[in-house]
Amino acid sequence: MGTLLGASLLSASPDPPRKHLPPDLAEILKRMNEASNRLNTLSADIEYTKVTVVVNDKSTQTGQFFYQKGKPPDFMIDFKNPDARTLVVKKNKAEMYLPKTNQIQEYDLGQHSELVQQFLLLGFGGDVSKLQKDFNVKLTGEVELSEDTLAVLELTPRKESLASRLPKVQLWISEESWLPAQQKFFEPSGDYAVARYTAVRVNRHLPSGTFEIHAKGAKRIKMQ
Repeated sequence: MGTLLGASLLSASPDPPRKHLPPDLAEILKRMNEASNRLNTLSADIEYTKVTVVVNDKSTQTGQFFYQKGKPPDFMIDFKNPDARTLVVKKNKAEMYLPKTNQIQEYDLGQHSELVQQFLLLGFGGDVSKLQKDFNVKLTGEVELSEDTLAVLELTPRKESLASRLPKVQLWISEESWLPAQQKFFEPSGDYAVARYTAVRVNRHLPSGTFEIHAKGAKRIKMQ
């Protein structure tokens, strides 16, 4: 009886938990493309850190990030701390509002529009086939961050014209939303910048005027 009971208990024991099998690069890119196709609007908190390696200097700005699908998409970064400033990019034009001096700096992006999009919007709303056309993409592993599993991708530009400005990018892709949770941009000098996104809200209504700078009496300056 004891032997039979023991065998019965053994056979009834729960199966051991299955190990997490990380997705491969093809699966990650497929999921990213699906998320990109679904994405219409996005808002998030942003923490942007710039590191100057030679002098061991680090500065961090925090604020909010807004995105709206389009050809090209509109986006805004509204930094609140430590120095308030707002960047809006629409079509081939960028505006930077500096509240301290109540100035709006206007930039005609012209042929540089695509570079700006690549630099700031990598992983947000773009066609993955275009990403693969512009970059060599490599999966370097997984990390855990804030109870989310992130796939880490390393991107190196295929074109020398882009590589001379942006030799490498790392993307941390959430395996829940398949959108970037973090981006790291490397400069030729070795300096780098990290953008981290939290409290991400997808396809929520954005009020009209979100991508407009509202600054009464601000002086507009056309930048070269």
